[in-house]
Amino acid sequence: MKLAIPREVNDPRVALTPDAVAKLSELGIEVCVEKGAGQGAFYADDDYDGGTVLDREALLKSADMVLSIHPLPDEDLAKLSPETVVIAEFKPFADAEITDRLRGYKLKAFSLDMIPRTTLAQSMDVLSSMASIAGYKAVLEASRLLPRYFPMMITAAGSIRPATVLVLGAGVAGLQAIATARRLGAQVEAFDTRSAAKEEVKSLGAKFIEIEGAKEDTGAGGYAVEQSEEFLKRQREEVQNRAMKADVIITTAQVRGRKAPLLVPKSTVEQMKPGSVIVDLASSTGGNCELTQDNQTIVHNKVSILGNSNLAALMPQNASQLYSNNVVNFLKILVKDGALNLDLSNEIIRGAYITPAPEANENE
Repeated sequence: MKLAIPREVNDPRVALTPDAVAKLSELGIEVCVEKGAGQGAFYADDDYDGGTVLDREALLKSADMVLSIHPLPDEDLAKLSPETVVIAEFKPFADAEITDRLRGYKLKAFSLDMIPRTTLAQSMDVLSSMASIAGYKAVLEASRLLPRYFPMMITAAGSIRPATVLVLGAGVAGLQAIATARRLGAQVEAFDTRSAAKEEVKSLGAKFIEIEGAKEDTGAGGYAVEQSEEFLKRQREEVQNRAMKADVIITTAQVRGRKAPLLVPKSTVEQMKPGSVIVDLASSTGGNCELTQDNQTIVHNKVSILGNSNLAALMPQNASQLYSNNVVNFLKILVKDGALNLDLSNEIIRGAYITPAPEANENE
């Protein structure tokens, strides 16, 4: 089986790193890489020892399986042979037409963001891997924009108080943001609708903000669930009280398949201290801040607002390494002796497989 690794469009990461070539060879997979695919993540073509380097046209034409981070453009999908396996983050919750489009090309598609977020599938969880990097990078980006120190500083010229950081959403990204901000010496408080997050937040040395009346769903795969308007109103009031004192707000709250909840309205931003910073990791789904603009940094009322849901791409080497490791673990169950193992009784494969025929079932 030939696995093709194309160069990502407008993203420096690569879906497979050179160290994975030998691991996949043991599964009967021959790795083919597009020229320059790893360049943005500081991997040269020569680093892919044991793999074959091709131009994009030849790569797609010869592929039995294509692995990427972002879905291929339609013009590339059209070049693939029917029954080619495509693996990427297709995000069918956000793109309702993607499944039918892939079926139209007669492709077998596996969406890595649909892998169940369970203990069994933890080693394949690309969402958690990328979210952890994003949470870390969010704090560093905030420190770059903030015109103040993060830690307490005692100098001959006087003492500087530590920055106050408010983290909204204590999932993987939020917890990493808390840990990073604490390492930099900030005072941190965090909010999450899930009561289970309380102990995790406190274990990192941050204060947990509790607001009564939140709905929870243990089957939501680590995502928040949609809340009542009454609860959201109380939440926004509490956030506003905290935001007025915060130097940095990092927002990470997303509801799968829906617009991100509004946590920081314009009125709250306008009461924040001059020079404060908001980093909105939910910008691609509408943003937790009312003023957020996706993939842009704006300044409103002397408050900097950075909207970026793809901060992992700013650390392309480690992001590529983790993504690649996740994918290798997934391929270990998806490929047997160099052939596709479409075992729909396996919950991981069944969850990721987004293009079964309408009549497909577990006995297929």
